[in-house]
Amino acid sequence: MTVRILLADDQPLVRSGLRVIIADHPDLEVVGEAASGSEAVRLVNDLVPDVVVMDIRMPGMDGIEATRLITDGPATTRVLVLTTFDEDDHVYGALRAGASGFVVKDMALDDILGAIRVVAAGDALIAPGVTRRLIADFAGRPDSPPKPSPRPVEHITEREREVLTLVGRGRSNTEIAEELFITVATAKSHVSRLLTKLGARDRVQLVITAYEVGLVTLSQ
Repeated sequence: MTVRILLADDQPLVRSGLRVIIADHPDLEVVGEAASGSEAVRLVNDLVPDVVVMDIRMPGMDGIEATRLITDGPATTRVLVLTTFDEDDHVYGALRAGASGFVVKDMALDDILGAIRVVAAGDALIAPGVTRRLIADFAGRPDSPPKPSPRPVEHITEREREVLTLVGRGRSNTEIAEELFITVATAKSHVSRLLTKLGARDRVQLVITAYEVGLVTLSQ
């Protein structure tokens, strides 16, 4: 199936460049472009794309608020945040708002396209370890926003708690299986149950939960 993409960035050059690149891949299709967060929200409602590639810094409604409105809405659209890692201080907020991950503007083009496919398939963005480092960096800054109340974890099993801890440390399903001496299928099953029990949208939000409830600390 073709992945339908909405590009949300206030820079026409960025949108144009991504559109040209995506046009060379038959499994990807740009169905719309937005120059602001409010326009992105409106177009998601009109077009219902599979993925929004969302810039954070846009005039009026920024990418974080737009992400929150999109992921809280009825559409099944997923959001992939487009950011400049060394400049944006709001990636943690975007993940909290429901983004499935991020891409950095100076990443290799193949990596950006791969990230779109990963998110469209319903998974978190790229390697969990990358997301873990992002959260550790931004959540540890003194100007980070206050953390919301964490999801309760009292009702998960001890094994699920172990798995959640390893997810929070950026481990893949294969690495979790190796550390806990279980099969990869079993590790994947535990992660799926955690997503359901904790009401998490994807693996990124499990990482955030592990950090918020203290299973993982910034020093780990």
